[in-house]
Amino acid sequence: MKPIIIAIDGFSSSGKSTMAKALARTIGYRYIDSGAMYRAVTLHAMRNGMIAPDGHIDEDAITASLPEISIDFRPDATGQRTILDGEDVERQIRSKEVSSLVSQVAAIAAVRRDLVRRQQQFGKERGIVMDGRDIGTTVFPDAELKIFVNAAAETRARRRYEELIAKGEKADYEEVLENVRSRDHIDMTRTESPLRRADDAIDIDNSDMTPQQQNEWLLDKFRHATATTD
Repeated sequence: MKPIIIAIDGFSSSGKSTMAKALARTIGYRYIDSGAMYRAVTLHAMRNGMIAPDGHIDEDAITASLPEISIDFRPDATGQRTILDGEDVERQIRSKEVSSLVSQVAAIAAVRRDLVRRQQQFGKERGIVMDGRDIGTTVFPDAELKIFVNAAAETRARRRYEELIAKGEKADYEEVLENVRSRDHIDMTRTESPLRRADDAIDIDNSDMTPQQQNEWLLDKFRHATATTD
C-alpha cells in the first residue's frame, strides 16, 4: 500500500490534533503538529523581546530571526515533543500566554512562508499525518486525504478550559471563549493562507462525538482513501 499524505485542518481546539495523533499511531505514520511550529516561533519571540508587554509584535525582528530558529519533533508515547533550538518546549508552547499570541504571529506572511516550506520538507517521504489551518489548501494541496474539523466555539472553549485546569493552570472559561473566537477571526481573515476548507475536504463536526467515535470515523476515511489510491 503506497503511503499517502493526510491533511487535517480546522479551528483551534476542535480536536484535530487528538484525531491526527491517534490515527498516526494506529496506521504507523509520522505525525506533525504544524501549529506547534507557530507556537515555537511565538515562544522564541517572547523569550527574545520581540513581543512587548503590551502585546506589540515586532514583525521585522521575528522575520529576521527565522533563519536562526531550529524546530524539530521527537516522537513519544503521546505523539510528539516539540524541540526548539535543542530544547523540549512542548509544555511551554501550550501556555495561555503563547495561545493568546500565536494567531497574530502566525499571520505574519514571512513566518507562514518559512514554516510552510519546512512543513513540506517533512512530507517529502509521505506516510505523514499533519494538522493545522492551511495544510490541505497551502502546504499539501495534493494530499490524498483532506479532513476539515469543526465544533461549536463554546464546545471548543470548554475543551481548552478543561485542558488547562487538568494541567494545574488557572483559567477562566469566558476568557478562554473570547480567545477562541479571537483566534478564529484572525485565522480566517489573515492575508497569507487564511483558514478555509479545501474544496475536496471531508467535513466533520465533532461537537457531540466521543474521541473513540471520531477516531473510528477518521480510520474509515483513511481506509477508503488508501483503497482508492493507485
